[in-house]
Amino acid sequence: MGHGFQRSRDGKFTTFDVPGAGSDAGQGTFGGNISSNGAIAGYYVDALGMLHGFLRDPDGHCTMYDAPGAGTGAGQGTGPGWASSLNAAEAIAGYSVDINNVAHGYLRTAYGTIFMFDAPNAGNDAGQGTFAWSINNEGAVTADYIDSNGVAHGYVRTPDGAISEFDMPGTIPMGINASRVIVGEYVDSEGALHGFLRDRDGEFTAFDVPGAGTGPGQGTIPLTNDAKGAISGIYIDAGNVLHGFLMAAPRRGTR
Repeated sequence: MGHGFQRSRDGKFTTFDVPGAGSDAGQGTFGGNISSNGAIAGYYVDALGMLHGFLRDPDGHCTMYDAPGAGTGAGQGTGPGWASSLNAAEAIAGYSVDINNVAHGYLRTAYGTIFMFDAPNAGNDAGQGTFAWSINNEGAVTADYIDSNGVAHGYVRTPDGAISEFDMPGTIPMGINASRVIVGEYVDSEGALHGFLRDRDGEFTAFDVPGAGTGPGQGTIPLTNDAKGAISGIYIDAGNVLHGFLMAAPRRGTR
């Protein structure tokens, strides 16, 4: 039986380490995003365990940055979000962790200006706060925030800075496309994961990949969606094995 793997024809790799990155276990450089022109955004962990953001331009020059108010302890600091947190204009969405271990969202423009933001109902205790996972090409950001009861809720931040909160139980938005269609996961009362799509009008469509498990920690985890509405992600089966999926643009509706 074949596998979905193809070897690169030229096999050429460019490796890099951001200046200031630590060299011990758990430290170093994490290049998590790449733009259409070859810029890379990510974070690095220094020798003290603190996180810092970076943007590497197509010529290989790295710009390091820290969000205002970021903590300086181990596990604190600044990092971009998930794999779609860098857009074509090289704006970066991410979150920082302050000295009290509370998360705060940020948007870094292509010119280096950083705007901090918090969802209105985000909690202020350790492990709570506002995250930022994804940004589209117009600058809309989506992710989840954790409230004062430790419950996750979704939000979308428009390019002008307005934040709209939305909810399904345990909602964690992960991707937003050019049409501001949002995909992500939610957790049911049994701990299983399900995918959702939220259109620009706020209508939800829930879905599960065939073969996804239904036990705690199993199920469907959408990660990104493209301009045409196709969705990519992973699902975890009943044996706790991970698999990839690609889903064609779904029809509008709710469940």
